[in-house]
Order: sequence, then structure tokens, then C-alpha cells
Amino acid sequence: MSETNPPKPPVPAGTIVLLREGTAGPEMFMVVRHHQIDFASGALVFPGGKVDAQDDDPELEALCFGAAADPVLRAIEIGSIREAFEEAGVLLARREGETALLSGDEVAALDRFRDPLHKGELSLKAFLRQEKLRLACDALTRFAHWVTPTMMPKRFDTHFFLAIAPTDQVLAHDGHESVDSVWLTPARALADAEAGRRTVIFPTLRNIEILDGFAGCGALIDAFAGKPIVTVTPWTEKRDDGTWLCIPPEAGYKLSEEKMTSMP
Repeated sequence: MSETNPPKPPVPAGTIVLLREGTAGPEMFMVVRHHQIDFASGALVFPGGKVDAQDDDPELEALCFGAAADPVLRAIEIGSIREAFEEAGVLLARREGETALLSGDEVAALDRFRDPLHKGELSLKAFLRQEKLRLACDALTRFAHWVTPTMMPKRFDTHFFLAIAPTDQVLAHDGHESVDSVWLTPARALADAEAGRRTVIFPTLRNIEILDGFAGCGALIDAFAGKPIVTVTPWTEKRDDGTWLCIPPEAGYKLSEEKMTSMP
């Protein structure tokens, strides 16, 4: 990247891997991106998106449980929960003074706010104050951090979180940014990607791989709670046999390099 064309700064973003217990082990909720979306169109992804300016509002700290002390990470936690509500209909929140997460009936009654929040017609702060809610940032376990390479036209600084989906909340895609949704085990997602039945982009695929092989959701989350996180910024290397996409081996992924068939 030349000095006259410096790389674009990455946009802060967050995504949540929502989990539930399945007969074959933990299952993940994933959505299919709309084909007209300009990033990862048609791909199977976790709910999430970029941080809005409103997510950085200092007054939101008082409207959260267990939010990060760092304001940048706190805004990403808040944005991730907001995006999950807008995109998937799950709301990780509690009523003021209560310890239990919102019930399915409570979230169903709040469904009418998803579209106004998405369109910016209602601010998150106003919504939380009006409904006397507190976001459950303490329900999130951060397990990965990826930054888009400098050569890409769109760049994101994305933090990945784990959370157990409330059992009685109904998760569903929004029909706008995502056009389908599915619960599936990591093993099934990997098999579908390998067989070409689903499109899964490189960062998502690598993170699905490290979530595979756990007997239950609790064991999966415990494995990553407090584990040091190595920031991953992929790079390319031209070799005699072609171009390879690489990530730091110390990040702990099952694969740290992959021969590219085309530019990402």
C-alpha cells in the first residue's frame, strides 16, 4: 500500500455466536447474508455488524450489566447485542433490578422495536430507558479478534463473542440484511462448507473450527473464558506454487495458511 493510498482504517464491529444444546452437541445460530449486501453477500455468518456512533454513548454504561471498562470494547459489546436483536430477534437484556434474562414472551412484545432501531428512528438509549432494560454484557464471552487485511477495500476490526441463547426466545433472521437462518453444529457447518453446500468466508470458517468438538455449551464457553486472545490480521504470501493466505500460528487456529484459488 503506497503512501499516496494509505489503507482505510478498520471499522469497529462485533458478532455473537449464539449457542444452544443439541442432540449432537452445541449448535450455533447462523444467518445467510442478503445477496445484495456488499460484504460477504450470500455467506453463512454469525449475527452482528459494525458499531454505530450511538453505541459509544457514555450514558449507555449505566444501562449495561458487566460491560467492559474499556470504552472501545464496551461499545463493541453494546453494538453486538443491538445487532443481534435487530438481525436475529434475540435480546440479551434484563429488566431493571432483575437477574434473569428477558423471557421469550417479553422479547416477543418488544419485537416491534427491531425495525425502528435498525432504521435509526429510535435510539438504543431511548429504547432501553423507555422499557427499563439493561443490556447483559456479562452474558458475552469474547474469544476472537480479527482485523481485515490492509489491501481490502472494506475493513473491519471485529471481536467475536460467545453467548448461550435464552431457551425460550425465538431466533429468526430479519429478512433484510439476512434472508435465512439455521441452527447447526460446528461439524455440520464445516461439512457443508467443504461440500460447497454453503458459502463460509475465511474468518468465519476458522472460528467455527475451533468451536468444534465440545460436548456441551458450558464446556465450550469455559474453554475460552479468560483465554488470551491473539489479534489476527491475515496477510498474503506469493510462493512458487501460488498465493497463500496466512494468519499467525500463535493465534491457536487449526489452520494457519491456505492456498488461495482467488483473491478474497
